[in-house]
Amino acid sequence: MRKVILGATFFIASLSIAQEEIGLSSEAQINLSTHFLPDKDKKEARVIGYSDEVEMIVLRDSDSYLTCVGDDPNKDGIQIVCYYSELEDFFQRGRVLKSEGKSPIEVREIRKKEIESGVLNFPKGQSMMYVFSGKAENLDKESGEIKEGKLRYVVYLPYATQESTGLPLSPSAPGMPWLMDPGTHRAHIMVMPN
Repeated sequence: MRKVILGATFFIASLSIAQEEIGLSSEAQINLSTHFLPDKDKKEARVIGYSDEVEMIVLRDSDSYLTCVGDDPNKDGIQIVCYYSELEDFFQRGRVLKSEGKSPIEVREIRKKEIESGVLNFPKGQSMMYVFSGKAENLDKESGEIKEGKLRYVVYLPYATQESTGLPLSPSAPGMPWLMDPGTHRAHIMVMPN
């Protein structure tokens, strides 16, 4: 059973919450958050989005292997993230630390110590994350459909190195995979298609 950690600013809400401030209904947020997934995953992925108070809420709970986090209405542009659900503790801990005012460096160091001490769960094998970015003007706020945008892929390989994978540490050609943060718990393959 997957453990779910929700911080003080996060709560579970029903799909009926009106979201006038951010302009997207719960259904539209779910459609936007899952739009690039295969049909089966679109219907089954767990989805975290935003309430009308612009607080993070669970829009659709699920035991799916994928969790999607909708676009943050406080940021410019559109960005959606979907990841292997075993990464939820890691990402949720980051959200809580960020809400406490921790800097990105502090968040990284705190999570590193917690993973290494066994306090924070982090998958030992490979795990996937998808990041979709687009322009707000390409979004149909009523349906949650978006035209165009870019999808990048992140494959976490904890403690992987260039020597253990054969991957370069930077792309030498457009769209070429490369290894970021080698030798750390955050080591991951980046793939940014043209």
